Amino acid sequence: MHVPTKLLDDPADAVTDALRGLAAVHPELTVDLEHHVVSRNHDHSGDHRPGKVGLVSGGGSGHEPLHAGFVGLGMLDAAACGAVFTSPVPDQVLAATTAASSGGGVVHVVKNYTGDVLNFQMAAELADDEDIPVETVLVDDDVAVTDSLYTAGRRGTGGTLFVEKVLGAAAEEGMALAELAALGRDVVARSRSFGVALSPCTTPGSDRPGFDLEPGEMELGIGIHGEPGRRRVPVPATGVAREVARTSVAAIADDMPLDGEELLLLVNGMGGTPLLELQVLAGDVVAELTARGARIGRALVGNHVTSLEMAGSMVSVCRATPQLLQLWDAPVRTPALRWGA
Repeated sequence: MHVPTKLLDDPADAVTDALRGLAAVHPELTVDLEHHVVSRNHDHSGDHRPGKVGLVSGGGSGHEPLHAGFVGLGMLDAAACGAVFTSPVPDQVLAATTAASSGGGVVHVVKNYTGDVLNFQMAAELADDEDIPVETVLVDDDVAVTDSLYTAGRRGTGGTLFVEKVLGAAAEEGMALAELAALGRDVVARSRSFGVALSPCTTPGSDRPGFDLEPGEMELGIGIHGEPGRRRVPVPATGVAREVARTSVAAIADDMPLDGEELLLLVNGMGGTPLLELQVLAGDVVAELTARGARIGRALVGNHVTSLEMAGSMVSVCRATPQLLQLWDAPVRTPALRWGA
């Protein structure tokens, strides 16, 4: 007999039930259970601003708090939540776009996965028919692999958080649509990520993990769905965090010069990694980056861009500018990130 090992009522309703729970504890959000769209509840917050550019993102569920947990002041205006590890369909993205529209147009932040790219593109065309201009920022920050089974080009991963935070702050300041999209593309160009898996994850309703990883092995360069990376290697008997930090930073440095750069740093857990371990890793990552001549301008540590209960990490960096640091520091009030006034 199958014994449930997940805190779910019905695996088939996992996304709907999760969104219902989000709505129950965050009245500042509006949750459309029919379309699986989360948006800002301006009636509750009183922060509606006609003419503001809307910011929309989304993707498959299972990566929480990405994206619904980043809806709120200073980040997203709306998020479209697909089924677990499955892109939202165009009608969902259109519903999110409509919810986010205040007359200034909408920016779509899209992770570079084939389904997401196609469905957001179709939604943008539908929005244009409704006189909502849309610009798209495609996030492709992963340095591990190119042209995988899931993407043409590089995957969109942890750098998505940098884009959503920076653009969210810039939109609050009144930046116009074209300028906001250009800023987003610049943030993408400045961002790189590398992920490592220590264990696989199992989707709701499945009896088997999404991929096989033998005990004592780790996968270097995974995507946020557990997609294959560069190679599998034995987990070292000691110094695991140091080895993961060394490998991750080396892969990023091979792709983008770090010497003399001030960085935004995200040391991200994949969902099953305790904060204690992530803090150990963060110390090792900072040591590796500093040894390469980089300086840490701002750092964020925690489970922010996840893959259900996968154990592992993703190191993301963004080469900062004074403008990016100012926008990063700007106030944010979302379920997952909160700082400033």
